[in-house]
Amino acid sequence: MHPFILKYYPDDTPLRRLLIHHSEQVAQKALEIADKHPELQLNRDFLREAAMLHDIGIFLTDAPGIYCHGNQPYLLHGKLGADLMRKEHREDLARVCERHTGTGLTKENIKAQNLPLPLADYVPETLEEQVVCYADKFFSKSHPERVRTVQQTVESLKKFGEEGVRKFLIWADRFE
Repeated sequence: MHPFILKYYPDDTPLRRLLIHHSEQVAQKALEIADKHPELQLNRDFLREAAMLHDIGIFLTDAPGIYCHGNQPYLLHGKLGADLMRKEHREDLARVCERHTGTGLTKENIKAQNLPLPLADYVPETLEEQVVCYADKFFSKSHPERVRTVQQTVESLKKFGEEGVRKFLIWADRFE
């Protein structure tokens, strides 16, 4: 188990088990993409580590349905995780944490939807950031037994706008 998971989730709780299960699902999908596309020259070790830690900040949020009993809105989990990773001097992991929500959030998205995030662009830029973000969309912590198809994921993204759907479909063409 990653030392940061042990540090921030020291006890064997339903939340830690859910986080590990979800993160392993995302890591497996990300590594399958790396294996399927050697031409992308993805960093497999970093992909695994980033996938395992992309949701590290969920314990700070208020989402009782997935055992989170913090005081922050769930939407902030990526930013909160990024703050934790920056304290660990891991900017590379911080970027993955804060850029995996939806297909990424722009200042314009945040402003238009009045989201409780600092006004900035949180958009995956590196291939590894994109792969973790993409892989994450197939798995839900609310329904850990389910694996979404590309089409089901498209449907789930539609409520957030066509821009995210378009980006996801570009990723699907590139990574599937």
